Amino acid sequence: MDVPADPTAGQFELNDEQRAIQEMAEAFAQDRVAPQALEWDRNHHFPADVIRETGQLGFGGIYVRDDVGGSGLKRLDAVLVFEALSRACPAFSSFISIHNMGAWMIDTFGNEEQRQRFLPKLTSMEWLASYCLTEPGSGSDAAALKTRAVKSGGDYVLNGAKQFISGAGDSDIYVTMVRTGQEGPKGISTLIVPKDAPGLSFGAQEHKMGWHMQSTRQVIFEDCKVPAENLLSDEGMGFRIAMAGLDGGRLNIAACSLGGAQSALEKALAYTADRKAFGSAINQFQALQFRLADMETELQAARIFLYTAASKLDRKAPDAGKWSAMAKRFVTDTGFKVANEALQLHGGYGYLHDYGVEKLVRDLRVHQILEGTNEIMRVIIARALIGRD
Repeated sequence: MDVPADPTAGQFELNDEQRAIQEMAEAFAQDRVAPQALEWDRNHHFPADVIRETGQLGFGGIYVRDDVGGSGLKRLDAVLVFEALSRACPAFSSFISIHNMGAWMIDTFGNEEQRQRFLPKLTSMEWLASYCLTEPGSGSDAAALKTRAVKSGGDYVLNGAKQFISGAGDSDIYVTMVRTGQEGPKGISTLIVPKDAPGLSFGAQEHKMGWHMQSTRQVIFEDCKVPAENLLSDEGMGFRIAMAGLDGGRLNIAACSLGGAQSALEKALAYTADRKAFGSAINQFQALQFRLADMETELQAARIFLYTAASKLDRKAPDAGKWSAMAKRFVTDTGFKVANEALQLHGGYGYLHDYGVEKLVRDLRVHQILEGTNEIMRVIIARALIGRD
């Protein structure tokens, strides 16, 4: 019962350039990430040096325009990159996704001066970016955010806090959603906040179930001054910017689940071929074979679904938002299920850190929560089906 050498075979016919991108990401992941992933997880180490190396491969601005150092690729290309990287470490791949979301927002909604000022250092990974939307009192209800920015001369003065921010304290740029006007989505704007902004600080490191190699902290604004020229687009555009970024972010995080689950399945295949019980390798028992067959089937279905959704976003299809939500819900649920099943097939060894399966289970669990919980994905899908805004 072998996993095909090329997981895309028979689903999407990738062109030569896409295969080269996929192979480059896979080679980097196996050479620079996989050998150290368990150590990073065990020591809660943020590998900024290795993350910055991905800038040399064009992964600092995957779908950013090339005049500022971006790769100018499509969303399907990005999905291939994140899937390949996450086979070595989903937490590593997920941070690259978050960085790309911030860079894309500046490239898409920023003016030319902002693009030239920020993006060359972001696409090269000299600077790392974080995305700040969630707050302690407004998770799924993003439009209720309270962090306020008040115009004062040539600055905005920010007060409030953001919660669960990946890269907080390590990133150089924070693309931040703030309230500049009325309550609700129309009062939200977006500011680019540099790490050295006066009044910016960070909370204590959160102790998390997974994603141990990423720092996760509060981002705190106390009379934090940010130049008014760092306003992205116009006042009142922040909610639109945030939601546009999330469509792509949902596909990316789904790709991270897919790659991590693929790795878990491969570990299960190797283990069940080697492990002996009652005189035979345990992969000779039909009940176990059926479980492996279901895992493979579900992963391949998730892959087709994800690639289709990414293609729709590339084409700007009218239903791309719904498909992004459906893909995020389906692929992250499937990815966690497959990784958890792989742990079960390892028996007691699956619970040990050195086998790497329990790390995948821990890392993939949060994918069902972030970029919009899977319950919120169902709300988005249902509203699209019945015609509600």
